[in-house]
Amino acid sequence: MNLTPRFADTVFDMDTMRAAYDEVYVYTMGRPGFILQHVVDAFAAQTAQEDSKPIGVVFGLVGLYLHVEKQFSGRQVQKAHMALGRRKREWPRVFLPGDRGSMTVADVLQASAGPERDRAIDDWCRSVWTAFGSNREAIIALLREYQII
Repeated sequence: MNLTPRFADTVFDMDTMRAAYDEVYVYTMGRPGFILQHVVDAFAAQTAQEDSKPIGVVFGLVGLYLHVEKQFSGRQVQKAHMALGRRKREWPRVFLPGDRGSMTVADVLQASAGPERDRAIDDWCRSVWTAFGSNREAIIALLREYQII
């Protein structure tokens, strides 16, 4: 069994989480505002492991910060990711909390398709971003360095 980190004091089977992610990913492909980007970012951060590539975790957290705190659309987050990726660099290491939030992609999938599920995606993003709050200043510093905020 492939286990993920804790989510609100529960350990989830990664295969189950991946299946839920795949379903939500497909659901968001045609949704307005390119909310697919928020799904990718929340999942990347929430399921990160110590051996995850720093760029993936950092980009996930950048996307969550920009969406949750700055109300960026998925398209705007994607543009920020492209700006960050224009030059090679060593990405900052981030703290991976044990508790990754009170919601998972499986909770998102339980919401009815349409506006209710779209709101659940926003709630999930907030949940994950809050759990990673100790990284907030590092993410802000990175975005200021690139003059994104």
